[in-house]
Amino acid sequence: MTAPRLFQPLRLDDLELENRIIIAPMCQYSARDGEASDWHMMHLGQLAMSGAGLLTLEATAVSPEARITHADLGLYNDACERELGRVLAAIREYAPIPLCIQIAHAGRKASSAAPWNGGAQIAPDSPQGWLTEAPSALPHAESEVAPRALDAADMKRIRDDFVATAKRAMRLGIDSVEIHAAHGYLLHQFLSPLSNRRGDAYGGSLENRMRFPLEVFDAVRDVVPSGKPVWARVSATDWVEDGWEVEQTVAFTEALKARGAAAIHVSTGGVSPRQKIALGPGYQVPFAERIREATDLTTIAVGLITEARQAEEILQGGKADAISLARAVLYDPRWPWHAAAELGARVRAPKQYWRSQPREFKELFKDAAFGQR
Repeated sequence: MTAPRLFQPLRLDDLELENRIIIAPMCQYSARDGEASDWHMMHLGQLAMSGAGLLTLEATAVSPEARITHADLGLYNDACERELGRVLAAIREYAPIPLCIQIAHAGRKASSAAPWNGGAQIAPDSPQGWLTEAPSALPHAESEVAPRALDAADMKRIRDDFVATAKRAMRLGIDSVEIHAAHGYLLHQFLSPLSNRRGDAYGGSLENRMRFPLEVFDAVRDVVPSGKPVWARVSATDWVEDGWEVEQTVAFTEALKARGAAAIHVSTGGVSPRQKIALGPGYQVPFAERIREATDLTTIAVGLITEARQAEEILQGGKADAISLARAVLYDPRWPWHAAAELGARVRAPKQYWRSQPREFKELFKDAAFGQR
């Protein structure tokens, strides 16, 4: 009997995933000076036992000023590397799930308060705030302090920061890398004409606006060993008239594919408070489908995908190759178990939990066995 598409293996370069469920990067705003905390041990630990095919760490800043908030996770110094290594070592002892890291720079959306504190910009001269940097000196919202426009030396520094973070991730044994070029953060700011008004080789035409994100991708790909997959997360549309849109995303994806990207992770929005998003179940899937159709690159879909049969239908319909879960898996950290039970598939669970296998799903957990005198 053929497994449901959602539970068939997926190969990304030399990395083979047991199924096509990917846990998306989800910021936790719970680090200290960029260093992973015991919250990360708890949070990532439970998700590592979920049975998903891949666990992606939250957006991980390449420098202190690259953080969205002062409490963002970072991987830019030895202390960050040590504390994240502590968390990952515990996960690996008990859960064989492959790991991905999303490396990121927030650009003009940095120096923010945590969402539960309102998420507003923190002024540069306030505690826990700093002057942000971006392609152009344009604020995210009209009432905000404008960022400093990057010059050539700044851009070299940022490229080097992405490379240094990627090297640290490789030392930690992380299996794959996602470069964050979505949600209105720095690389998306270069791509979008709403946030990039540069007059040099990095602004204006589509080719110019793509230049810096592609340079960052190339630099990271060069330091990640061959066979370990590298890809990007993109916003396929700004949801704003005259902004970044799906056909430009197709061109960007084709350029990434030519440079060795293993996949493309398709989201939307984030670059402008003027966005008007048409929310609904699977609302971003048509963008993933268009990009997959045009580029034939392995495509990861995300966005209000909450039900197992919904996810299976997306894959069976050829709209994407993998499903990325965020809020749905926070609400139900055993989502892959329940999806496997519903679709008649099998999933990996930690041996400590084998006794929880329901009687009506006797083949649900792979390799499960239990005896007691």
